[in-house]
Amino acid sequence: MTKRMSKGGIYLLLDNIRSVHNAGSIFRTAETLSISKIYCAGTTPVPIDRFNRKRKDFAKVSLGAEEMVSWEYLGEMKEIVKMVKKLKEDGFTIIALEQARGSVDYKKVKVKNKTLVILGNEVDGISPALLNLADTIAEIPIQGKKESLNVSVAAGVFLYRIIDRG
Repeated sequence: MTKRMSKGGIYLLLDNIRSVHNAGSIFRTAETLSISKIYCAGTTPVPIDRFNRKRKDFAKVSLGAEEMVSWEYLGEMKEIVKMVKKLKEDGFTIIALEQARGSVDYKKVKVKNKTLVILGNEVDGISPALLNLADTIAEIPIQGKKESLNVSVAAGVFLYRIIDRG
């Protein structure tokens, strides 16, 4: 059984995720792990449409998790960077899950009570401005011929690993 983290917890930042299916899947995984909050940034699909109606395509994938996990939309990069800097000031550790120079094997990452995990765009990865704010860049080693995992799969692999060790 996964324990809930005390005040603070683990937050996710979905940086310009393109697919509603990926975003919905991440919400569903996040709910099963008691993630405290999800920030949907830039072009990331959110659970409601512009008329404040529930998105059926999102709910179909998330199976209602969007109603159980706290979430917030952040539009412009300036606003997103400001939020990440504020979390850092509040004592949060920032972890970017990305294939990048200086990354460490995700199995070596230690997670504290106050952590923000950044997940990036399916094609371009995490925005450079956000990657530069990370305290740690974690990478899931790839053994096959494909260069990466689907972002929702990578989120599940990483989150279950770090929370099981918590």
